[in-house]
Amino acid sequence: MKVLFAAFVGVVLTLLAAAQPKHEITISGTSFLMDGQPFPYTGINFFNAIYNPAFNRSTEERRKWMQKFRRYGINVFRIWGQWDTQRGFIDTCQECTLYFPDGRLRQNNVERLKDILRDADQEEMVLALTLFSQESWHENKRLGRDEADRAVSALTRELMPYRNLTFQIWSEFDERTLDHLKTIKTVDPKRLATSAPARPLEALTGEFAALDYLTPHTSRQRAGSHWEIAPLEIGYLLARYRKPVVDDSPARNGTPKFGGPAEQTYPFDQIIQIYKIWQLGGYVHYHHDMFQTGYGTPPVPPSGIPDPEFSPYHRLVLEFMAQRDRYRPPAR
Repeated sequence: MKVLFAAFVGVVLTLLAAAQPKHEITISGTSFLMDGQPFPYTGINFFNAIYNPAFNRSTEERRKWMQKFRRYGINVFRIWGQWDTQRGFIDTCQECTLYFPDGRLRQNNVERLKDILRDADQEEMVLALTLFSQESWHENKRLGRDEADRAVSALTRELMPYRNLTFQIWSEFDERTLDHLKTIKTVDPKRLATSAPARPLEALTGEFAALDYLTPHTSRQRAGSHWEIAPLEIGYLLARYRKPVVDDSPARNGTPKFGGPAEQTYPFDQIIQIYKIWQLGGYVHYHHDMFQTGYGTPPVPPSGIPDPEFSPYHRLVLEFMAQRDRYRPPAR
């Protein structure tokens, strides 16, 4: 009987150990590391990941999609905690947020996020979680000061065991960024945190200096030849702040609404920009244009997942990104 009990305990402990997150993302100088080794951080925007039915059908389905993205060089999903805008984006809804108005966490959504984190950990992938959405803020879906503090503190505490995770406080917005950073670091000093200011080179110097790494939205098509301009911006930030810099949602294909291009674009525009940023030692979050036009429109896969193979335009860029080890210099 003692032998059987010991064997049972051994099996339980083995299963519990397997369920615990194993991988941790950190930084050293201008580089990302995973478990102390260089990590070629290569992201894609998957804003609706927590709220997409097809992706969350099962652990097996999620991991199948993750493995597909890995084949195209993607090892980071940039996902949003707030996806409750009324702009007509896919998978949005009033309850598609991690927070109640009083700052309590919507536990069912947090638990799904944890499921995604566990599956990502098994696939050696990282999640970059955007805490707050400026689209929601402009629609007055915002937490008060005390409520926001309560939400950030509670979420940071809930997610402490998951080390394949970084926080991005805002996307293209600035509201109490340093206050939220202080809350995060008080609860979890080792959690990597960043934020995307409204304009990449005009945020307060103090904010850029305080964040663990930078995620600017570089100049897009309306500024001119973005494949020339954006690498200059990334190079400036790398030289000045000496920390990792990720080109966040670089110039893209798609609708002219919401900051998109007013003229025709070509996959080579993105490929040249990504290549030049890699040469500088920077990183990217690639942007798929599917999120902003709604289900049933040509850019949107039926699954609502930014499928690397759905669009010939994006597939060409992602096939280039899949050759990252060929074209990106080793970590410095």
